[in-house]
Amino acid sequence: MDGAEPQILKLRDALAMAEEEGLDLVEISPNAVPPVCKIIDYNKFIYEQKKKMKEIKAKAAKTVIKEIRFGPNTDDHDFEFKLKHAMNFLEDGAKVKAFVHFKGRAIVYKEQGEILLLRFAQALEDYGKVEQLPKLEGKRMFIFIASKSKK
Repeated sequence: MDGAEPQILKLRDALAMAEEEGLDLVEISPNAVPPVCKIIDYNKFIYEQKKKMKEIKAKAAKTVIKEIRFGPNTDDHDFEFKLKHAMNFLEDGAKVKAFVHFKGRAIVYKEQGEILLLRFAQALEDYGKVEQLPKLEGKRMFIFIASKSKK
């Protein structure tokens, strides 16, 4: 077939044509009425599909997650310093995972840790949006903040 005009053939005729040309009969869209088939080299078809998928995957944006660690009693200066870093990360399009790590008996200050993370999220309101509110897992309480602006 030279691709001029689509033809409606019976299955055995189409298979005979494919056999004659040394190619394969490939069903392109089975849900169409009648189903659409092409006479092509199946291995080449699969290779091209894999190539397209690889290209799409390469163009997909990779998500970068930056972590910022706090203690339950983090000082204001340290908080501001880490806040500036988080602003830079969010402006670059990365996600920020901020967490409070409780050592030993510091777990009794989990309310302080939650307040710290909520204050952190509120300060970054202009740069990103909260994906997950503060959550305690083991000795860590964390929050995820995604960038508003994608680069």
